Amino acid sequence: MENADLFTPVRLGGLRLANRIVVSPMCQYSAVDGTAQPWHRMHLGGLALSGAGLVIAEATAVSPEGRITHDCLGLYTDAQAGALAALLDEIRRYSTAALGVQLAHAGRRASARSIFARSKGEALPAEEGAWQTIAPSAIPVSADWPVPQAMTGDDIGRVIDDFATAAARADTAGFDLIEVHAAHGYLLHQFLSPLTNHRQDHWGGDQAGRNRLLLAIMAQVRALWPRTKALGVRMTSTDWHPDGMTLEDATALARQLKDIGVDYVVMSAGNLSPDVRIPPATPGHQVPFAAHIRRAVGLSTMGVGQILDGPQADAIIRAGDADLVAIGRGMLDDPRWGWHAAAALGVDIDYPPQYIRARPNNWTGHAVLRPDTPALGTGRQADRPASGLWDRPDNAPQHQKGNTP
Repeated sequence: MENADLFTPVRLGGLRLANRIVVSPMCQYSAVDGTAQPWHRMHLGGLALSGAGLVIAEATAVSPEGRITHDCLGLYTDAQAGALAALLDEIRRYSTAALGVQLAHAGRRASARSIFARSKGEALPAEEGAWQTIAPSAIPVSADWPVPQAMTGDDIGRVIDDFATAAARADTAGFDLIEVHAAHGYLLHQFLSPLTNHRQDHWGGDQAGRNRLLLAIMAQVRALWPRTKALGVRMTSTDWHPDGMTLEDATALARQLKDIGVDYVVMSAGNLSPDVRIPPATPGHQVPFAAHIRRAVGLSTMGVGQILDGPQADAIIRAGDADLVAIGRGMLDDPRWGWHAAAALGVDIDYPPQYIRARPNNWTGHAVLRPDTPALGTGRQADRPASGLWDRPDNAPQHQKGNTP
């Protein structure tokens, strides 16, 4: 299936992607003072060799109090931007994948315990460095979480500025794409939902009021983010609660985001409050939300939710249910997800010369492990991929022959 839709190019705004596979942002809780560490080089560098056309770095806080934990990445200092710029430069020496970052503020879900403290999502105790959290209304996550401080107008203005400043730093660092996080129960989702936003001022009341903070942030970011790059939003489709945000609300919001100049949305759902029951996760369970927005609004979408393999992902793209598929835990389980998707679909893609011996038609073990994989052609990959990435002397390995035993 050399014409598999999953491996066709796609445009998000001014950004051209080689294929429609995206590595989802996945929190690593491994930063120090918000600054990227060697772990991030290993994590993102490895996933940039996954075969995905786009890799998005984890939820990155726009302010210190916006971090989920003490261990979260940030983009609120120039030093943090510098560390990420160096990381991107290293990755681009060996990968042609586009590189994005997700900007976020955790709101009332900030000041949580580190995963390294065997956390199950508990609030951070005072003796471990807890800080005062903020939210649209003084409503805690649950009874065993502290009450957040209801935000003033000045607080809201600061958050808008924090997102804009972080976006400017992301541009300076060299990211190709920004995704603003407005789902999963974090601050912007807290403003959007009537379950967590009880304000009666300009930033609350009806759904139009609850939408205003996200729209104000996106307008600011759009004004400074280059049109040659891509801008998106991860947003909720439904709160899975009769009194919460609905798909109808999300559709109206997506239209407003499109009018502002947002290039795509990722349609997620739930996770606002621990007491809300959501349907069990099944393969592709959130893709129908992406399909609805794509057809109703005409906005590019990423499908998410247990997208397990290449044929499933290709079927989603082929059916027109999403423009791209974003893979999270599947990429952690299989950091060569894109390679294996290509093999399953009979698509021949470039491999780094150092790994050319693992290419399906260069390794007899591939047919043993994956007997149902279509046979690829017998031609060898050229010594240097067409991208020209390996033409630089500092990148070229000593031996580049594609026909290595």
